[in-house]
Amino acid sequence: ILYIAMTLIMTGVVKYTVFTKYLNAPILAVLHQTGQSWLSLIVSIGAILGMTTVILVQLYGQSRICYSMSRDGLFPKFFGEVSPKYKTPFKGTWFFGIITAIAGGFINLNILSELVNIGTLTAFILVSAGVLWMRKSHPEIHRGFRAPGVPVTPIIAIIFCITLIIGLNWETWVRFLVWFALGMILYFAYGRKHSALNQQQ
Repeated sequence: ILYIAMTLIMTGVVKYTVFTKYLNAPILAVLHQTGQSWLSLIVSIGAILGMTTVILVQLYGQSRICYSMSRDGLFPKFFGEVSPKYKTPFKGTWFFGIITAIAGGFINLNILSELVNIGTLTAFILVSAGVLWMRKSHPEIHRGFRAPGVPVTPIIAIIFCITLIIGLNWETWVRFLVWFALGMILYFAYGRKHSALNQQQ
């Protein structure tokens, strides 16, 4: 809602064709066109801080996802080791922090951001589909939390995520498919054999 409101304001202040000249910084384009260039520095600092917090949150999320997968046997136990002092998956956090720093230093930022976008959106699609599947196939299982508005909310989420993914360029799709294939190889070569659920069954 915030992004939609911001877009409405921006396109109300300047004509939409102006943004074609400032594809990487549309807010700065509005400030420049309205004679408020002095705000550009503040907005730029805010954007950098905003991106930094997003990256940190995603890094924390990634390390926790791999911690859960490791606990379930789908990932090596290395990622499931918890710090005795802080009770956090410190090895996974360090691992993904270093990988992210290397990628940020050597890979084009636009390529990285689009890969993160398509990966995150795909994860949202899979989670939403998983909610629908679990409600149908295993309604009796205890849930740690409840998803509201099922089946409407997951279906809307899937539709919106697919719509956003379609807008990404074909190179991003190719890179994503390569990463997805590597993930499937990891699953069938390691995760499936070591899966705690698979061993129980």
